[in-house]
Amino acid sequence: MTRPRRGERVSLTIDDLAFGGEGVGRADGYVVFVPGGIPGDRVRVRLEQARSRFGRGVIEAVEAPSPDRVEAPCPYFGRCGGCRLQHVAYPAQLAFKAKQVADVLERLGEITGFELRPIIGAPETYGYRNKMEFTVARTSHHLPVIGLHEADRYDSVLDIDRCLLQSNGMNAVLAETRRFLVEQGLSVYDQESGEGLLRFLMLREGRRTAEIMANVVTAAPAVSELAPLSERLRSQVPGTSSVVMNVNPKKASVALGVEEHLLGGKDHVREQIGGLTFQISANSFFQTNTVQAERLFELALEAAELGGAETVFDLYAGTGAISLLLARRCRWVYGIELAQAAVDDAGRNAAVNGIDNCTFLAGEVRVVLPSLIQQGIQADVVVADPPRAGFHPKALHALVRLAPSRIVYVSCNPATLARDLGELVRGGYRVRWVQPVDMFPHTPHIEAVARLDKSS
Repeated sequence: MTRPRRGERVSLTIDDLAFGGEGVGRADGYVVFVPGGIPGDRVRVRLEQARSRFGRGVIEAVEAPSPDRVEAPCPYFGRCGGCRLQHVAYPAQLAFKAKQVADVLERLGEITGFELRPIIGAPETYGYRNKMEFTVARTSHHLPVIGLHEADRYDSVLDIDRCLLQSNGMNAVLAETRRFLVEQGLSVYDQESGEGLLRFLMLREGRRTAEIMANVVTAAPAVSELAPLSERLRSQVPGTSSVVMNVNPKKASVALGVEEHLLGGKDHVREQIGGLTFQISANSFFQTNTVQAERLFELALEAAELGGAETVFDLYAGTGAISLLLARRCRWVYGIELAQAAVDDAGRNAAVNGIDNCTFLAGEVRVVLPSLIQQGIQADVVVADPPRAGFHPKALHALVRLAPSRIVYVSCNPATLARDLGELVRGGYRVRWVQPVDMFPHTPHIEAVARLDKSS
């Protein structure tokens, strides 16, 4: 095999998609990753990287398109780092995601003898997100822009007029907020100098209630400067029910504040899932696709197989959505969640729905779970919905020590799911089934629910 050089042009056929959505092809056996390539494409690429084992190329021409290639409807596609698979027909997206779950469970987790269920597709492939986070940046003329980062770049922000993944109401709030910020001439935060005010705009919407929250994240308190935004949004976009400001004075580029100011309306939006009503504040975690979240939770309930007398631990509980749905079918639920704001929301959500058999605890699972075990509190069933990084090793060790009869693992990252399931299998569990769920059409992200039983 002759390794091509950087700058060289080669023709190849894309035969697979890698994690992250890049096409994978081979030039005389040499592996080339091709952003924008999809299986079945015959493409001519120019190599931008040519390492010893693989290269990366940019498409100069699609010589023969894949039958699964479609026209992406978003004008920002290819530049925006968000939807990397809009040019792939949706059935092909689902097949790609199902294959990736199967591959990673077998290759990384070395898991065999389980049922891999057919992937559940989304009924809405656009307008499905109930939360969007936009970065505020400035142009060379020092005017604020509100948008999303360019693909693979954190130093450049695209000014997004309209995002196809959010509702018309959220797009209206985005447009009106942009107009307000430009008119007011407010400064934009500079990451290097630490000077300036505006950092992020985070939008939330209750899809079943049509309530919209605008959360402006700033580097310093600016109540008087931003207070008029509330009246303007609530008059121009009728669904706006909450306008808040979160202050993040730290260098960390995150849309979480150390203090929150209510500028107008309520400090939360409401959502309805499974016959329950949830209050969601600015800094709380809630599943980003309401319709698919309901299906995901139904799967978790099915997998928990509750008879009414069980004690259940809900790890990484967020605002208590899964906890409260479980609580209607078991004796008691202990929900563990790191964010105090989410724990507060979970307590309010329990009260609003008349549920009194839940205890919510704030803290890291790796700390709180061993503490519960030490207190002699046992669980018959554990449901876990960890972040993308999966379980902390100490939390996983504590879970094995707890030894519940059933574990339901809700995952947003197949790689860490495979890793953790492998550890649980070595700890005495058997994987019965895994169900992939597409929560985020047009992106490479994949959710899955796994059911595990304690081996006899």
